[in-house]
Amino acid sequence: MDIYLKLLEVLFPVFFIVGIGYYLGKNNPKIDTTFITNFAANIGTPAMILYSLTSTGISFDIFKSYFWYFLLAIIIFTLIGAVFLFFLNTKDIIRELPPFIMPNTGNIGMPICLFAYGFEGLGVAAAIGALIVLCHFTLGVFLADRKFDITVILKNPPFYAIIIAVILLYFKIELPTFIENTTSLLMYATIFLILMSLGIALTRFKIFSFRIALISSIGRVILGPIVGILIIMYFNLSGFAAGVLLIQCSMPSAVLNYLIASIYSPKKIVDSVASTIVVSTLMSFFTIPIVVFFALKYFN
Repeated sequence: MDIYLKLLEVLFPVFFIVGIGYYLGKNNPKIDTTFITNFAANIGTPAMILYSLTSTGISFDIFKSYFWYFLLAIIIFTLIGAVFLFFLNTKDIIRELPPFIMPNTGNIGMPICLFAYGFEGLGVAAAIGALIVLCHFTLGVFLADRKFDITVILKNPPFYAIIIAVILLYFKIELPTFIENTTSLLMYATIFLILMSLGIALTRFKIFSFRIALISSIGRVILGPIVGILIIMYFNLSGFAAGVLLIQCSMPSAVLNYLIASIYSPKKIVDSVASTIVVSTLMSFFTIPIVVFFALKYFN
């Protein structure tokens, strides 16, 4: 019975806030989320990365290990995506890969890992989230635009937050208390705002090809956690960090895939990416509770 109560404690806050956003989006279709996007990108996400990596008790070795474990997962996700898109007769496989490769480890994954495993879980989740942020603005832009643009990552505030956090972790330097308190407040504000904006986004994205989006979403939210389990078994991982890895592998496609595609890709690709994000997110409301239950039961 305790594990079911814990499951409710972990998932209810996240799904409830997403529900608030969905309600607001339905009630007011013209609601402007520009402030949320700008705040999260320029202030909130850097603060969340800085706090999560430096003030949650994880070591540089754990950061490094799970950074590489999830990089391996991304490589496998890429292969799975390429195979799925090939059999779906997709004309532009390269541009449609990002929803397979980059899950929503930030908006949904980090708060779930926080509630499931506390601050240590948040630290490991942030290590994985940092990798996904780097991938979005390097690999994601490269796939969407079919060319690499170093200026994108150099203009990205979370990139510098990751560098600073890794340096502090490596040299075991603690944040001054006033910075730790500030980034902590900004982190919680960011979690609330980005979860709410996810709910709003679900009211705006449209599904253009349900069959293709459904098959692609199976590759993301069904095969994703299977990849996580295989990595855990192969490297003989255990404890809360293994649970975090499993949870992060099970996340739906990130909304940021859509934002990048809308800048660099043709409209047909943008529509396909949006469809996969909507369907995978809706499917994850059913798959995430199963994965989190499994993680809490076997990796606690």
